[in-house]
Amino acid sequence: MTAPCSVVRLITRLNIGGPARQALLLTKALADELPTLLVAGQPPAHEGELSDPSVRVERVPLVRPVRPLTDLRGLVAVRRLLHQARPRLVHTHMAKAGAIGRLAALSLRPRPKLVHTFHGHVLQGYFGAARQRAFLELERLLARWTDVLVAVSPEVRDELLALGVGRAGQYRVVPLGLDLDAHLKVAGPSGRLRSLLGLGPDVPLVGVVGRLVPIKDHATLFAALAQTPEAHLAVVGDGELRPSLEAAARSLGIAGRVHFTGWQHDMPGVLADLDVVVLSSRNEGTPVALIEALAAARPVVATDVGGVRHVVQDGETGWLCPSADPSALAGLLAKALAHPQEAARMAAEGRRRVAQRFGQARLVEDHRQLYRELLGS
Repeated sequence: MTAPCSVVRLITRLNIGGPARQALLLTKALADELPTLLVAGQPPAHEGELSDPSVRVERVPLVRPVRPLTDLRGLVAVRRLLHQARPRLVHTHMAKAGAIGRLAALSLRPRPKLVHTFHGHVLQGYFGAARQRAFLELERLLARWTDVLVAVSPEVRDELLALGVGRAGQYRVVPLGLDLDAHLKVAGPSGRLRSLLGLGPDVPLVGVVGRLVPIKDHATLFAALAQTPEAHLAVVGDGELRPSLEAAARSLGIAGRVHFTGWQHDMPGVLADLDVVVLSSRNEGTPVALIEALAAARPVVATDVGGVRHVVQDGETGWLCPSADPSALAGLLAKALAHPQEAARMAAEGRRRVAQRFGQARLVEDHRQLYRELLGS
């Protein structure tokens, strides 16, 4: 039997990334004032899973892909759990949890306050036209029943409003907040990653961090690397596309310069050895990989999509280019590697800005104030 609580926080899965880190942090940090139950599905093994020994996770059958029978089971399980917990507020994260959690909460009387966080969105670039249209209509409908829609950047909010999801007055922009202390302490190369890859300190080394999934568009990055002779690429992360990406590297003749490392635990040490951190995504919310890269004072090159420019200011803290343009990406990688002093100057300014804007204390306080407002306390 699930005990009553003030808040139920529902997330599709605690896979390695910003949403899971935020869900764990908020559940732990607000526990004394607002007892919170964290509810999540189980990610596939290749995605990895984050955990905190002090945070209990209630498991329900939530999965990222659309699977009608599993989704129905998930809806029934979440509805049962909510009727037992009787929360005053339900806060959902990620698309599947947002749909199932809000639908399940509508059956409670009195109905809890509903908050949904868009850490990005899957309404552009993820699916075919018919499925994308269906998901868009569902998000528009769910928004009508939601008390507050949280966007992690102004860019994400504006994209959703342009798509007709919710009203302007429903939105709060609450940027990500992370524990960046270890990254802010990076003072120079660690040698750890280069030793793992068998590369000397003078070899130009670019790194990309994240899941190996279509939206990250590693294909464009690989094509750009093919135009950037001598540079090596560390692919930090794992996912469903790893076998096909390994084959793509071989077909492009760059397999000797592309190193798949899987997930790494000491990310500050990994980032410290990179000359440039790159992101080639076709869509993003607020990319944790770039926040952490700048916190570690690493130069960054990224595609100008979603909330990326909320983190990286073009020409000030890094370089941005259009998505799906290998030549443009290659040009910026070459520029960053050829002008290390300029790159280091921008990275230092990026470190200063992200330390101010993306700290965990600010994130917790923003949510505390939001919950107090909604719950009238």
